Amino acid sequence: MTATRDLDLAADKTEQSARLMRLATYASVTVAAILIVAKLSAWSLSGSVALLATLVDSLLDGLASIVTLVAVRHALTPADQEHRFGHGKAEALAALAQSAFVAGSAIIVIFEAVSRLFKPQPLVETDIGIVVMVGSIGLTLILVMFQLYVVKRSNSLAIAADSLHYKSDLLINLAVMAALILTPLLDSPIIDPLTGAAVALYLMYGAWRILQSALDMLMDRELPDEDRQRIRDIANQHKDVCSLHDLRTRRSGSDVFIQIHLELDPNISLMEAHLIADQVELDISQAFEGAEVLIHQDPAGYEEDHTIIR
Repeated sequence: MTATRDLDLAADKTEQSARLMRLATYASVTVAAILIVAKLSAWSLSGSVALLATLVDSLLDGLASIVTLVAVRHALTPADQEHRFGHGKAEALAALAQSAFVAGSAIIVIFEAVSRLFKPQPLVETDIGIVVMVGSIGLTLILVMFQLYVVKRSNSLAIAADSLHYKSDLLINLAVMAALILTPLLDSPIIDPLTGAAVALYLMYGAWRILQSALDMLMDRELPDEDRQRIRDIANQHKDVCSLHDLRTRRSGSDVFIQIHLELDPNISLMEAHLIADQVELDISQAFEGAEVLIHQDPAGYEEDHTIIR
């Protein structure tokens, strides 16, 4: 009964995580739409390259958020006959698209910034731009805090990648606001394009980080060493486990897959071996919410050809 209750609790947590992921995508799209309208109005009045940089970033964020919404919905679709391991890698594909969006927006801004460096233009209506930036910072901060909460509960790569955009936006908006204040104050028109270029370079760095995370998931990279050691410790703490080998792990969206061989006393019954494996599986599943754990039982001391990389 205890094992059944624990499994039911795990299923409830998984469903709660799915609801949070969906809500995070809706919030992201809504915030992006609000910021696009506000920044478009401010840029059209001021002509600031720095504002253009953050406008382009918000446009691409909006598109990326829509992609994330679709990808998360697909990733949360239960496993079916054609996709026995689920659809979690749709998140990684969304993250790849996001990295391309971010890199593309950065290149556009860099070209505009270089043009303005050679042909400086005065800024007008900077007060409106500052007001928009203050509002953008407040709205973005609320969204990022919610996304971080969702990522902590779900381990979603797509939400984490989307959150990276908006965390970058916080710094970007602060930089743009500083440029709008300092440009007329110091009467230096190059501050604006230099700020825009700096923002673009930061976006390129963010795109590279997203790309790396997406490729790790698509290439079935092992979980971090500390997680793998934690799995070993959980299995070894069971008094009937003699040893273990052939630990393999991977992540697909918010799903984690763990495979492990347990070495048990060769003289115990098949039923006893099954119950031991069930208990270890339950312990690991509780430590890694939503994980699918597959355990193979081996008789301790039996020599076999371990060709799998450990």
